[in-house]
Amino acid sequence: MSRQIIQTDKAPAAIGPYSQAVRAGDTVYLSGQIPLDPSTGLLVEGDITAQARRSFENLKAVCEAAGGSLGDIVRLGLYLTDLDNFAAVNAVMSEFFQAPYPARSTVEVSGLPRGARFEVDAVMVLD
Repeated sequence: MSRQIIQTDKAPAAIGPYSQAVRAGDTVYLSGQIPLDPSTGLLVEGDITAQARRSFENLKAVCEAAGGSLGDIVRLGLYLTDLDNFAAVNAVMSEFFQAPYPARSTVEVSGLPRGARFEVDAVMVLD
């Protein structure tokens, strides 16, 4: 099976040896998005709400570059440096996703790249 590399300037460039997303058949594997401003490459200012919103915007841009949308996501992985922010992140997620929601895991981690407090990755299936 061939694979297609997905890249868009509407999301931050990869900060390591990986692609923003890879499509294999009808499945798109989206790399983690942290709250970097795509135009500057810098971490956005603000609280967890601002960081989660920017991360979901970045994820949305990569989905669209792959020919899909957030509605095509079947699985999300959420990574927070503090699970006390769980409710705030859920509130932001509800701005971007509608029922039926994708499957999801949420994990507290000790650290994320660039000092981010939130990261999201996903798997998307296209028809």
